[in-house]
Amino acid sequence: MEDKMIKKITVVGAGFVGSTTAYTLMISGLVSEIVLIDLNKDKAEGEVMDMNHGMPFVRPVKVYSGDYSDCKDSDIVVITAGANQKEGETRIDLVKKNTAIFKGIIGEVVKYNSNCILLVVTNPVDILTYVTYKLSGFPKNKVIGSGTVLDSARFRYLLGDHTGVDPRNVHAYILGEHGDTEVATWSLANIAGIPMEKYCSDCHGCKESLSRNEIYENVKNAAYEIIKKKGATYYAVALAVRRIVEAIVRNENSILTVSSLLDGHYGVDNVCLSVPTVVNRNGIERILSVDLSEKESELLKKSGESLKAVIKTLDL
Repeated sequence: MEDKMIKKITVVGAGFVGSTTAYTLMISGLVSEIVLIDLNKDKAEGEVMDMNHGMPFVRPVKVYSGDYSDCKDSDIVVITAGANQKEGETRIDLVKKNTAIFKGIIGEVVKYNSNCILLVVTNPVDILTYVTYKLSGFPKNKVIGSGTVLDSARFRYLLGDHTGVDPRNVHAYILGEHGDTEVATWSLANIAGIPMEKYCSDCHGCKESLSRNEIYENVKNAAYEIIKKKGATYYAVALAVRRIVEAIVRNENSILTVSSLLDGHYGVDNVCLSVPTVVNRNGIERILSVDLSEKESELLKKSGESLKAVIKTLDL
């Protein structure tokens, strides 16, 4: 990618996640042009009209609905389209339906733009990031999944709420799959540089082992609970996408737990998983090797193997 300001984003999918993502990007002031694409053209046009009526309140940005030809010259194409996760359905249950949908989407995007960064948000995001990598033929640094950026935010929020600390000052990662095999890396979690183990032992405010398990289960099952209560999740994931876009647009070299192709990292290869990753204008700049506990390393490998087993069932 040339050394220039990133200015155009295409969002494929005008459902809850896609339209909220477009809105979040519109009010962010990060970009100057946003295209919203959906098979339901009226839905996309309605969302765009609604956003444009708020234009006097935000920094100048052009927001419009279009078709795949409008992907041309986009710096980032955010893919949110696909079948929705229903109550009682796991993210993995969605895989075959959404792989079929992605074959059409990726073919159309690549037809008009072969030099963008592809940012996958649709679930199951890790498998669909791998599917996108395979179908697009893009270099691995240009294909990113939103991964566990949201899960890590949920983890930090719940830890902050539990300890009474601003979640921005809680440093913690969820790694692996964005889903049921995700790994809470307690060995890396800290508050102001104080390891969680020491913070908890000094605090004596709860039964540490029970609280840890409860927090992890609440993180892992958050989407299921929200879907049960309101039908879909979209606010927090839209903010997670905005954060990833910001890291790319501003060439930040920020460390985010995005999903990307692992090639021997942490003993895992040929699958997309989330691990601490440096993100900048090039997409994936590099994957970091952090010291995990033996149990965490084992769980991360199991997460990768479970996804590879699903990928083997796909016709790619």
